[in-house]
Amino acid sequence: MKQLTCIIVDDEPLAVKLLESYVAKTPDLSLVASFTDSVEAIAAIKSHPVDLLFLDIQMPDLDGMELARMIPDATRVIFTTAFKEYAYESYEVSALDFLLKPIRYNKFLAAVEKARKWQVAQPNVEEETPPTSLFIKVDGEFRQVLLDQIVYVCGMKDYVMFYVEGEPKPLITHLTMKAVEELLPASHFMRIHRSYIIALDKIKKVDRNDCVYIGNEIIHVPDSYIANFRAFLEKRTMI
Repeated sequence: MKQLTCIIVDDEPLAVKLLESYVAKTPDLSLVASFTDSVEAIAAIKSHPVDLLFLDIQMPDLDGMELARMIPDATRVIFTTAFKEYAYESYEVSALDFLLKPIRYNKFLAAVEKARKWQVAQPNVEEETPPTSLFIKVDGEFRQVLLDQIVYVCGMKDYVMFYVEGEPKPLITHLTMKAVEELLPASHFMRIHRSYIIALDKIKKVDRNDCVYIGNEIIHVPDSYIANFRAFLEKRTMI
């Protein structure tokens, strides 16, 4: 039987830990990631779709109902909430099941079995086309940005700045560099510095001091990142 991949999204860390323990002891169920921040979660789900999403409803910034309307069609939702009044609304977004907290393992297993039956019933389709864009939350709004328009990303503490072609100033959002690195496809982007991720096809030149010229920035690649970057250069170099 094919494994079901899943993601957990709940702003309560204890609720996340409980569901993680249930996933760990359930055969053929594989946890891809857990999130307490719904905004970070939606970006990850869009970039790396999974079969199943265990999703809390009441969360800050972006609640579960809103998030459920933004995910890929192939991802099925099992809502987890302490408020049974949301049950009817959950089926408006094609939720697979609705688990009322505190969640017992037998109820969790029944919901997973429902997901397995749903998966078996689906016709075989070609693999989903990789995403060509992502959504960035800027000033309370979600901006869709094409991946091939991103020049580089610069990190500053808990925020990152996306430098995008056609944008007069960087798009600033609340994310970590690690999260951005996981979201952007490694075939086109590389982290070359603790604070910088660059689009490889936007590089103008690399000088003898291992400085990368990209956009209006000159970035020196430190020793901790230089081996990976030089390996990329060697593959692309014509001698």
